[in-house]
Amino acid sequence: MQRMKASDFPQEVLNLFDRYVHGGIDRRQFVEKASKYAVGGMTAAAMLEALRPNFVLGEVVPATDKRIKGEEATCPSPQGNGTVKGYLVRPANATGKLPAILVVHENRGLNLHIRDIARRLAVANFVAFAPDALAPLGGYPVNEPADKQEEVATQMFGKLDGPKRTADFNAAATWIKGHAASTGKLGAVGFCFGGGVVNQLAVSLGDALSAGVPFYGAQPPAADVAKIKAHMLIHYAGMDDRIDAGWPAYEAALKANKVHYEEYTYAGAQHGFNNDTTPRFDEASAKLAWQRTVDWFNKYVRA
Repeated sequence: MQRMKASDFPQEVLNLFDRYVHGGIDRRQFVEKASKYAVGGMTAAAMLEALRPNFVLGEVVPATDKRIKGEEATCPSPQGNGTVKGYLVRPANATGKLPAILVVHENRGLNLHIRDIARRLAVANFVAFAPDALAPLGGYPVNEPADKQEEVATQMFGKLDGPKRTADFNAAATWIKGHAASTGKLGAVGFCFGGGVVNQLAVSLGDALSAGVPFYGAQPPAADVAKIKAHMLIHYAGMDDRIDAGWPAYEAALKANKVHYEEYTYAGAQHGFNNDTTPRFDEASAKLAWQRTVDWFNKYVRA
């Protein structure tokens, strides 16, 4: 199957898709607004289908991979929804304790792509836990038709109680940090919505978080940045005006509070560039950002 690239679409259509994915417009509005950019026999509806994730296309470490051991896990969240359900993965041949990484999904719950990200971290010799914020509503909607899952997940996401959802991620972070398989050193990585959660966790966990890696995530309020004690590796996409607009204020606060950080903006890359299940995937940027991420965790969570 031929993988389409972001360059196959007008930037205006990619911007509309970004709004659609984040609940700013619905499917009908996307098709209506994108129709003026339909070219070469590709209708607006066909563009929407082409931009959707194809989880098979992006799988790097299959669930059956002999190098890893994955299981569904549940942890308590008394301040949140009572419990948190998620996917716990570690190297199959692990001897002794390993550094722990919390993996935070996009605004669509724990889909197959984020499970794959957790497995990639297990292959890199970490114990990874990827919670599912949609668990209180039944979890990521795997029983929906494949082409409807992400859309239904986004709609479900909008029904979650925000403060309880935040408490669930805090509880999940604390749980994996204290897990029997963990050294007690914690890192967190997240994408889009999850990148924003990693920034929030850096604030709320203080020195309990050793390293945070937000990919194109919303920034925390400048007044909260003084609470960050983690080593922060911050990834942005060059074509992501919506998220990038918040960086100057965040950078100023990080500098003012002497927080250790490195920031990279990947020129020409779209929001979501690390997600290899969609045409927004930018292979060169994703490969570089991922290598930097693993190196960062090795330096500040494994050490």
